[in-house]
Amino acid sequence: MTDQPTVTAAAHPEPADPPPPVPPASVPPSPAPAPLVPLRRNLRFQALWAGQASATLGMVIGDTAFPLLVLALTGSSTAAGAFGAVQMATALLLGVHGGVVADRADRRRVLIAADGARLLALSSVPAALAFGPPNLVHLLLVAAVIGATVSYSGPVRLLALRSVVPPEQLSQALAQDEARMSGAALAGPPLAGFLFGLGRAVPFLGATLASLLALTAALVVRFPSPHESGAADRSAGGNALAGFRVLAASPLLRTALAVLLVINLTGAALLLPVMVLLHEHGTGSAGIGLALAGEAVGALAGTVLVARLHRLAGPGVLLLAVAWSAVPVPLAPLLPGGAPTVFAALFVFGAGVPSLRVMLDLLVFRQVPDALRGRVIAATMTLLTAGMPAGTFVAGLLLDRSSPATVLVAISALLAAALLAATASPTLRRATWPAAAPAAGQD
Repeated sequence: MTDQPTVTAAAHPEPADPPPPVPPASVPPSPAPAPLVPLRRNLRFQALWAGQASATLGMVIGDTAFPLLVLALTGSSTAAGAFGAVQMATALLLGVHGGVVADRADRRRVLIAADGARLLALSSVPAALAFGPPNLVHLLLVAAVIGATVSYSGPVRLLALRSVVPPEQLSQALAQDEARMSGAALAGPPLAGFLFGLGRAVPFLGATLASLLALTAALVVRFPSPHESGAADRSAGGNALAGFRVLAASPLLRTALAVLLVINLTGAALLLPVMVLLHEHGTGSAGIGLALAGEAVGALAGTVLVARLHRLAGPGVLLLAVAWSAVPVPLAPLLPGGAPTVFAALFVFGAGVPSLRVMLDLLVFRQVPDALRGRVIAATMTLLTAGMPAGTFVAGLLLDRSSPATVLVAISALLAAALLAATASPTLRRATWPAAAPAAGQD
């Protein structure tokens, strides 16, 4: 309180005439902000997207082709379910470490290593098929390698996208990325079914080529990594579990992630019985692939609805609406129409998926400092996939003991029971968007 009068008296010892105004021409103009480069001309963003789209395409082809191959080789639904279970379990076990590496290591080198490992693993399958039927142990090892690469490349790809896009364009970039990823996911199942009809090795050659393109993009594009490895981590006050602590501190995030976990668990359990039931009804590999593409088509259409859905409903209400649209999906194969009915049910659910992805970005990823973001992303991915290995494996076990129709009814009942409990909670129903969400949703 005493400093300000002293400074004022020293600055004005006696009354004086005010200084003459400075002519406007003598004031240097403020530099105009540089215009944003449109995303279509952002070459690093486009190259990163091309790599991510290629990696997604290869993964989706494998997700469809590997169970078909295992079923053809063994005739066992349990063995087919084991492939997906091993892949997702490995991703789950290594997910926490993947977030730590993303926050502390050279992210570009991590991405190159992960894409290179996936390329080698996938290329080993057509090489083995050239000499005869591959061993099931070999295929399960490939599943483990693919799962490991997801743990390390997933957080890095999200962080890399953020590093090459201005904050003002981030929501727009996420929407475009979602649309293009949906396009890759759309092409994967029918392409895998078609290629499998040409020969057992053909879809894996396609997945290998897609992984090669992803690796090429990782080698070409440069993006920043943490400048002070370890120092930034300590300043954020976190260790390997810091991401989980951030999520656990919010009742809204705890409830929302629990709902998403159940959706992913039932979705993972759904895939194999749908494939088996459609196969029993005479649907070929290409038809099965087309039916499973319904979610990707819906997601592609849903990218244009993100901003509108975010304006119409709060995050919790939006999440519950999309989640309830998934309850009829397991029952679709039991209705008349076969593959087209499955496609339509998956389309309706998939249309809401892009809005949930941007919802997670608004509620979680934008609310934490960059030094913690890799671990928060990894913690979120780990929690969302926690039930998927069990869902896939248990579905295979049940199919060896029960009919596909019984398994599908049980899946739908499990999801409905979980959503009834979540809907009764006021935490989701009363949730609101963060302050920056409306502007972000309009990008």
